[in-house]
Amino acid sequence: MLNIFVCEDNPVQRRTIVQIIQNAVMIEELDMKLVLDSGDPYVLLEEIKASQNTGIYFLDIDLNSDMNGMKLAQQIRLLDPRGFIIFISAHSELSCMTFQYRVEAMDFVLKDNPAEAKVKIKECLLNAMERYTLHTNKTHKVYTTQVGGRKISVDYDDIFFFETSSNIHKVILHAKDRQIEFSSTMKELTSTLDDNFVRCHRSFLVNKNNIKEVDAKNRIIYFTNGETCLMSTRMMKGL
Repeated sequence: MLNIFVCEDNPVQRRTIVQIIQNAVMIEELDMKLVLDSGDPYVLLEEIKASQNTGIYFLDIDLNSDMNGMKLAQQIRLLDPRGFIIFISAHSELSCMTFQYRVEAMDFVLKDNPAEAKVKIKECLLNAMERYTLHTNKTHKVYTTQVGGRKISVDYDDIFFFETSSNIHKVILHAKDRQIEFSSTMKELTSTLDDNFVRCHRSFLVNKNNIKEVDAKNRIIYFTNGETCLMSTRMMKGL
């Protein structure tokens, strides 16, 4: 999942940008979420420090602060080397400055043409999603599924276990930062995933790399994120 951040000191313009982003994410069913919109670059940096996901950053350049958007982008690049930075400004003459600051900006969007800005913001979101997915698939093993027409990819390393849902023919993926219910069966998952995933119960398929402790007496598996699942006596030996 990609996190979205907006830094714009004008409240009216910030609300407009946020609305465009939220509409695009919903309509295109993108695997993203708006984490923070603020007019304060320092508030934004604190939130980024706490974030563990790659981000998309929509930054105004003139922020009425001792830190402008260019300097903010430099700090973001140190915290999130793979992040996608988009500048939004009413000053087209500042576009050349993005090269001087060497922040590898994805795009420069002009505010003075609202219709064009709306199109470009949407294009930035789509391009970021495509690049992120391609990069993730090349560098990590990922599990990809479809949920309501939206394609979601989760790193194997971020998956703790799969659980049979109370809804027929559906399972729940328990990951580092979320739970996802989708159409599948334990049999299908077992044949799709690699050897790091082990069936420990008819209702659970676990990622053995994320197991913290196995309580054989009570047949409970503890994961590194604090979650637990059951283990059957019959499948205990295999695990």
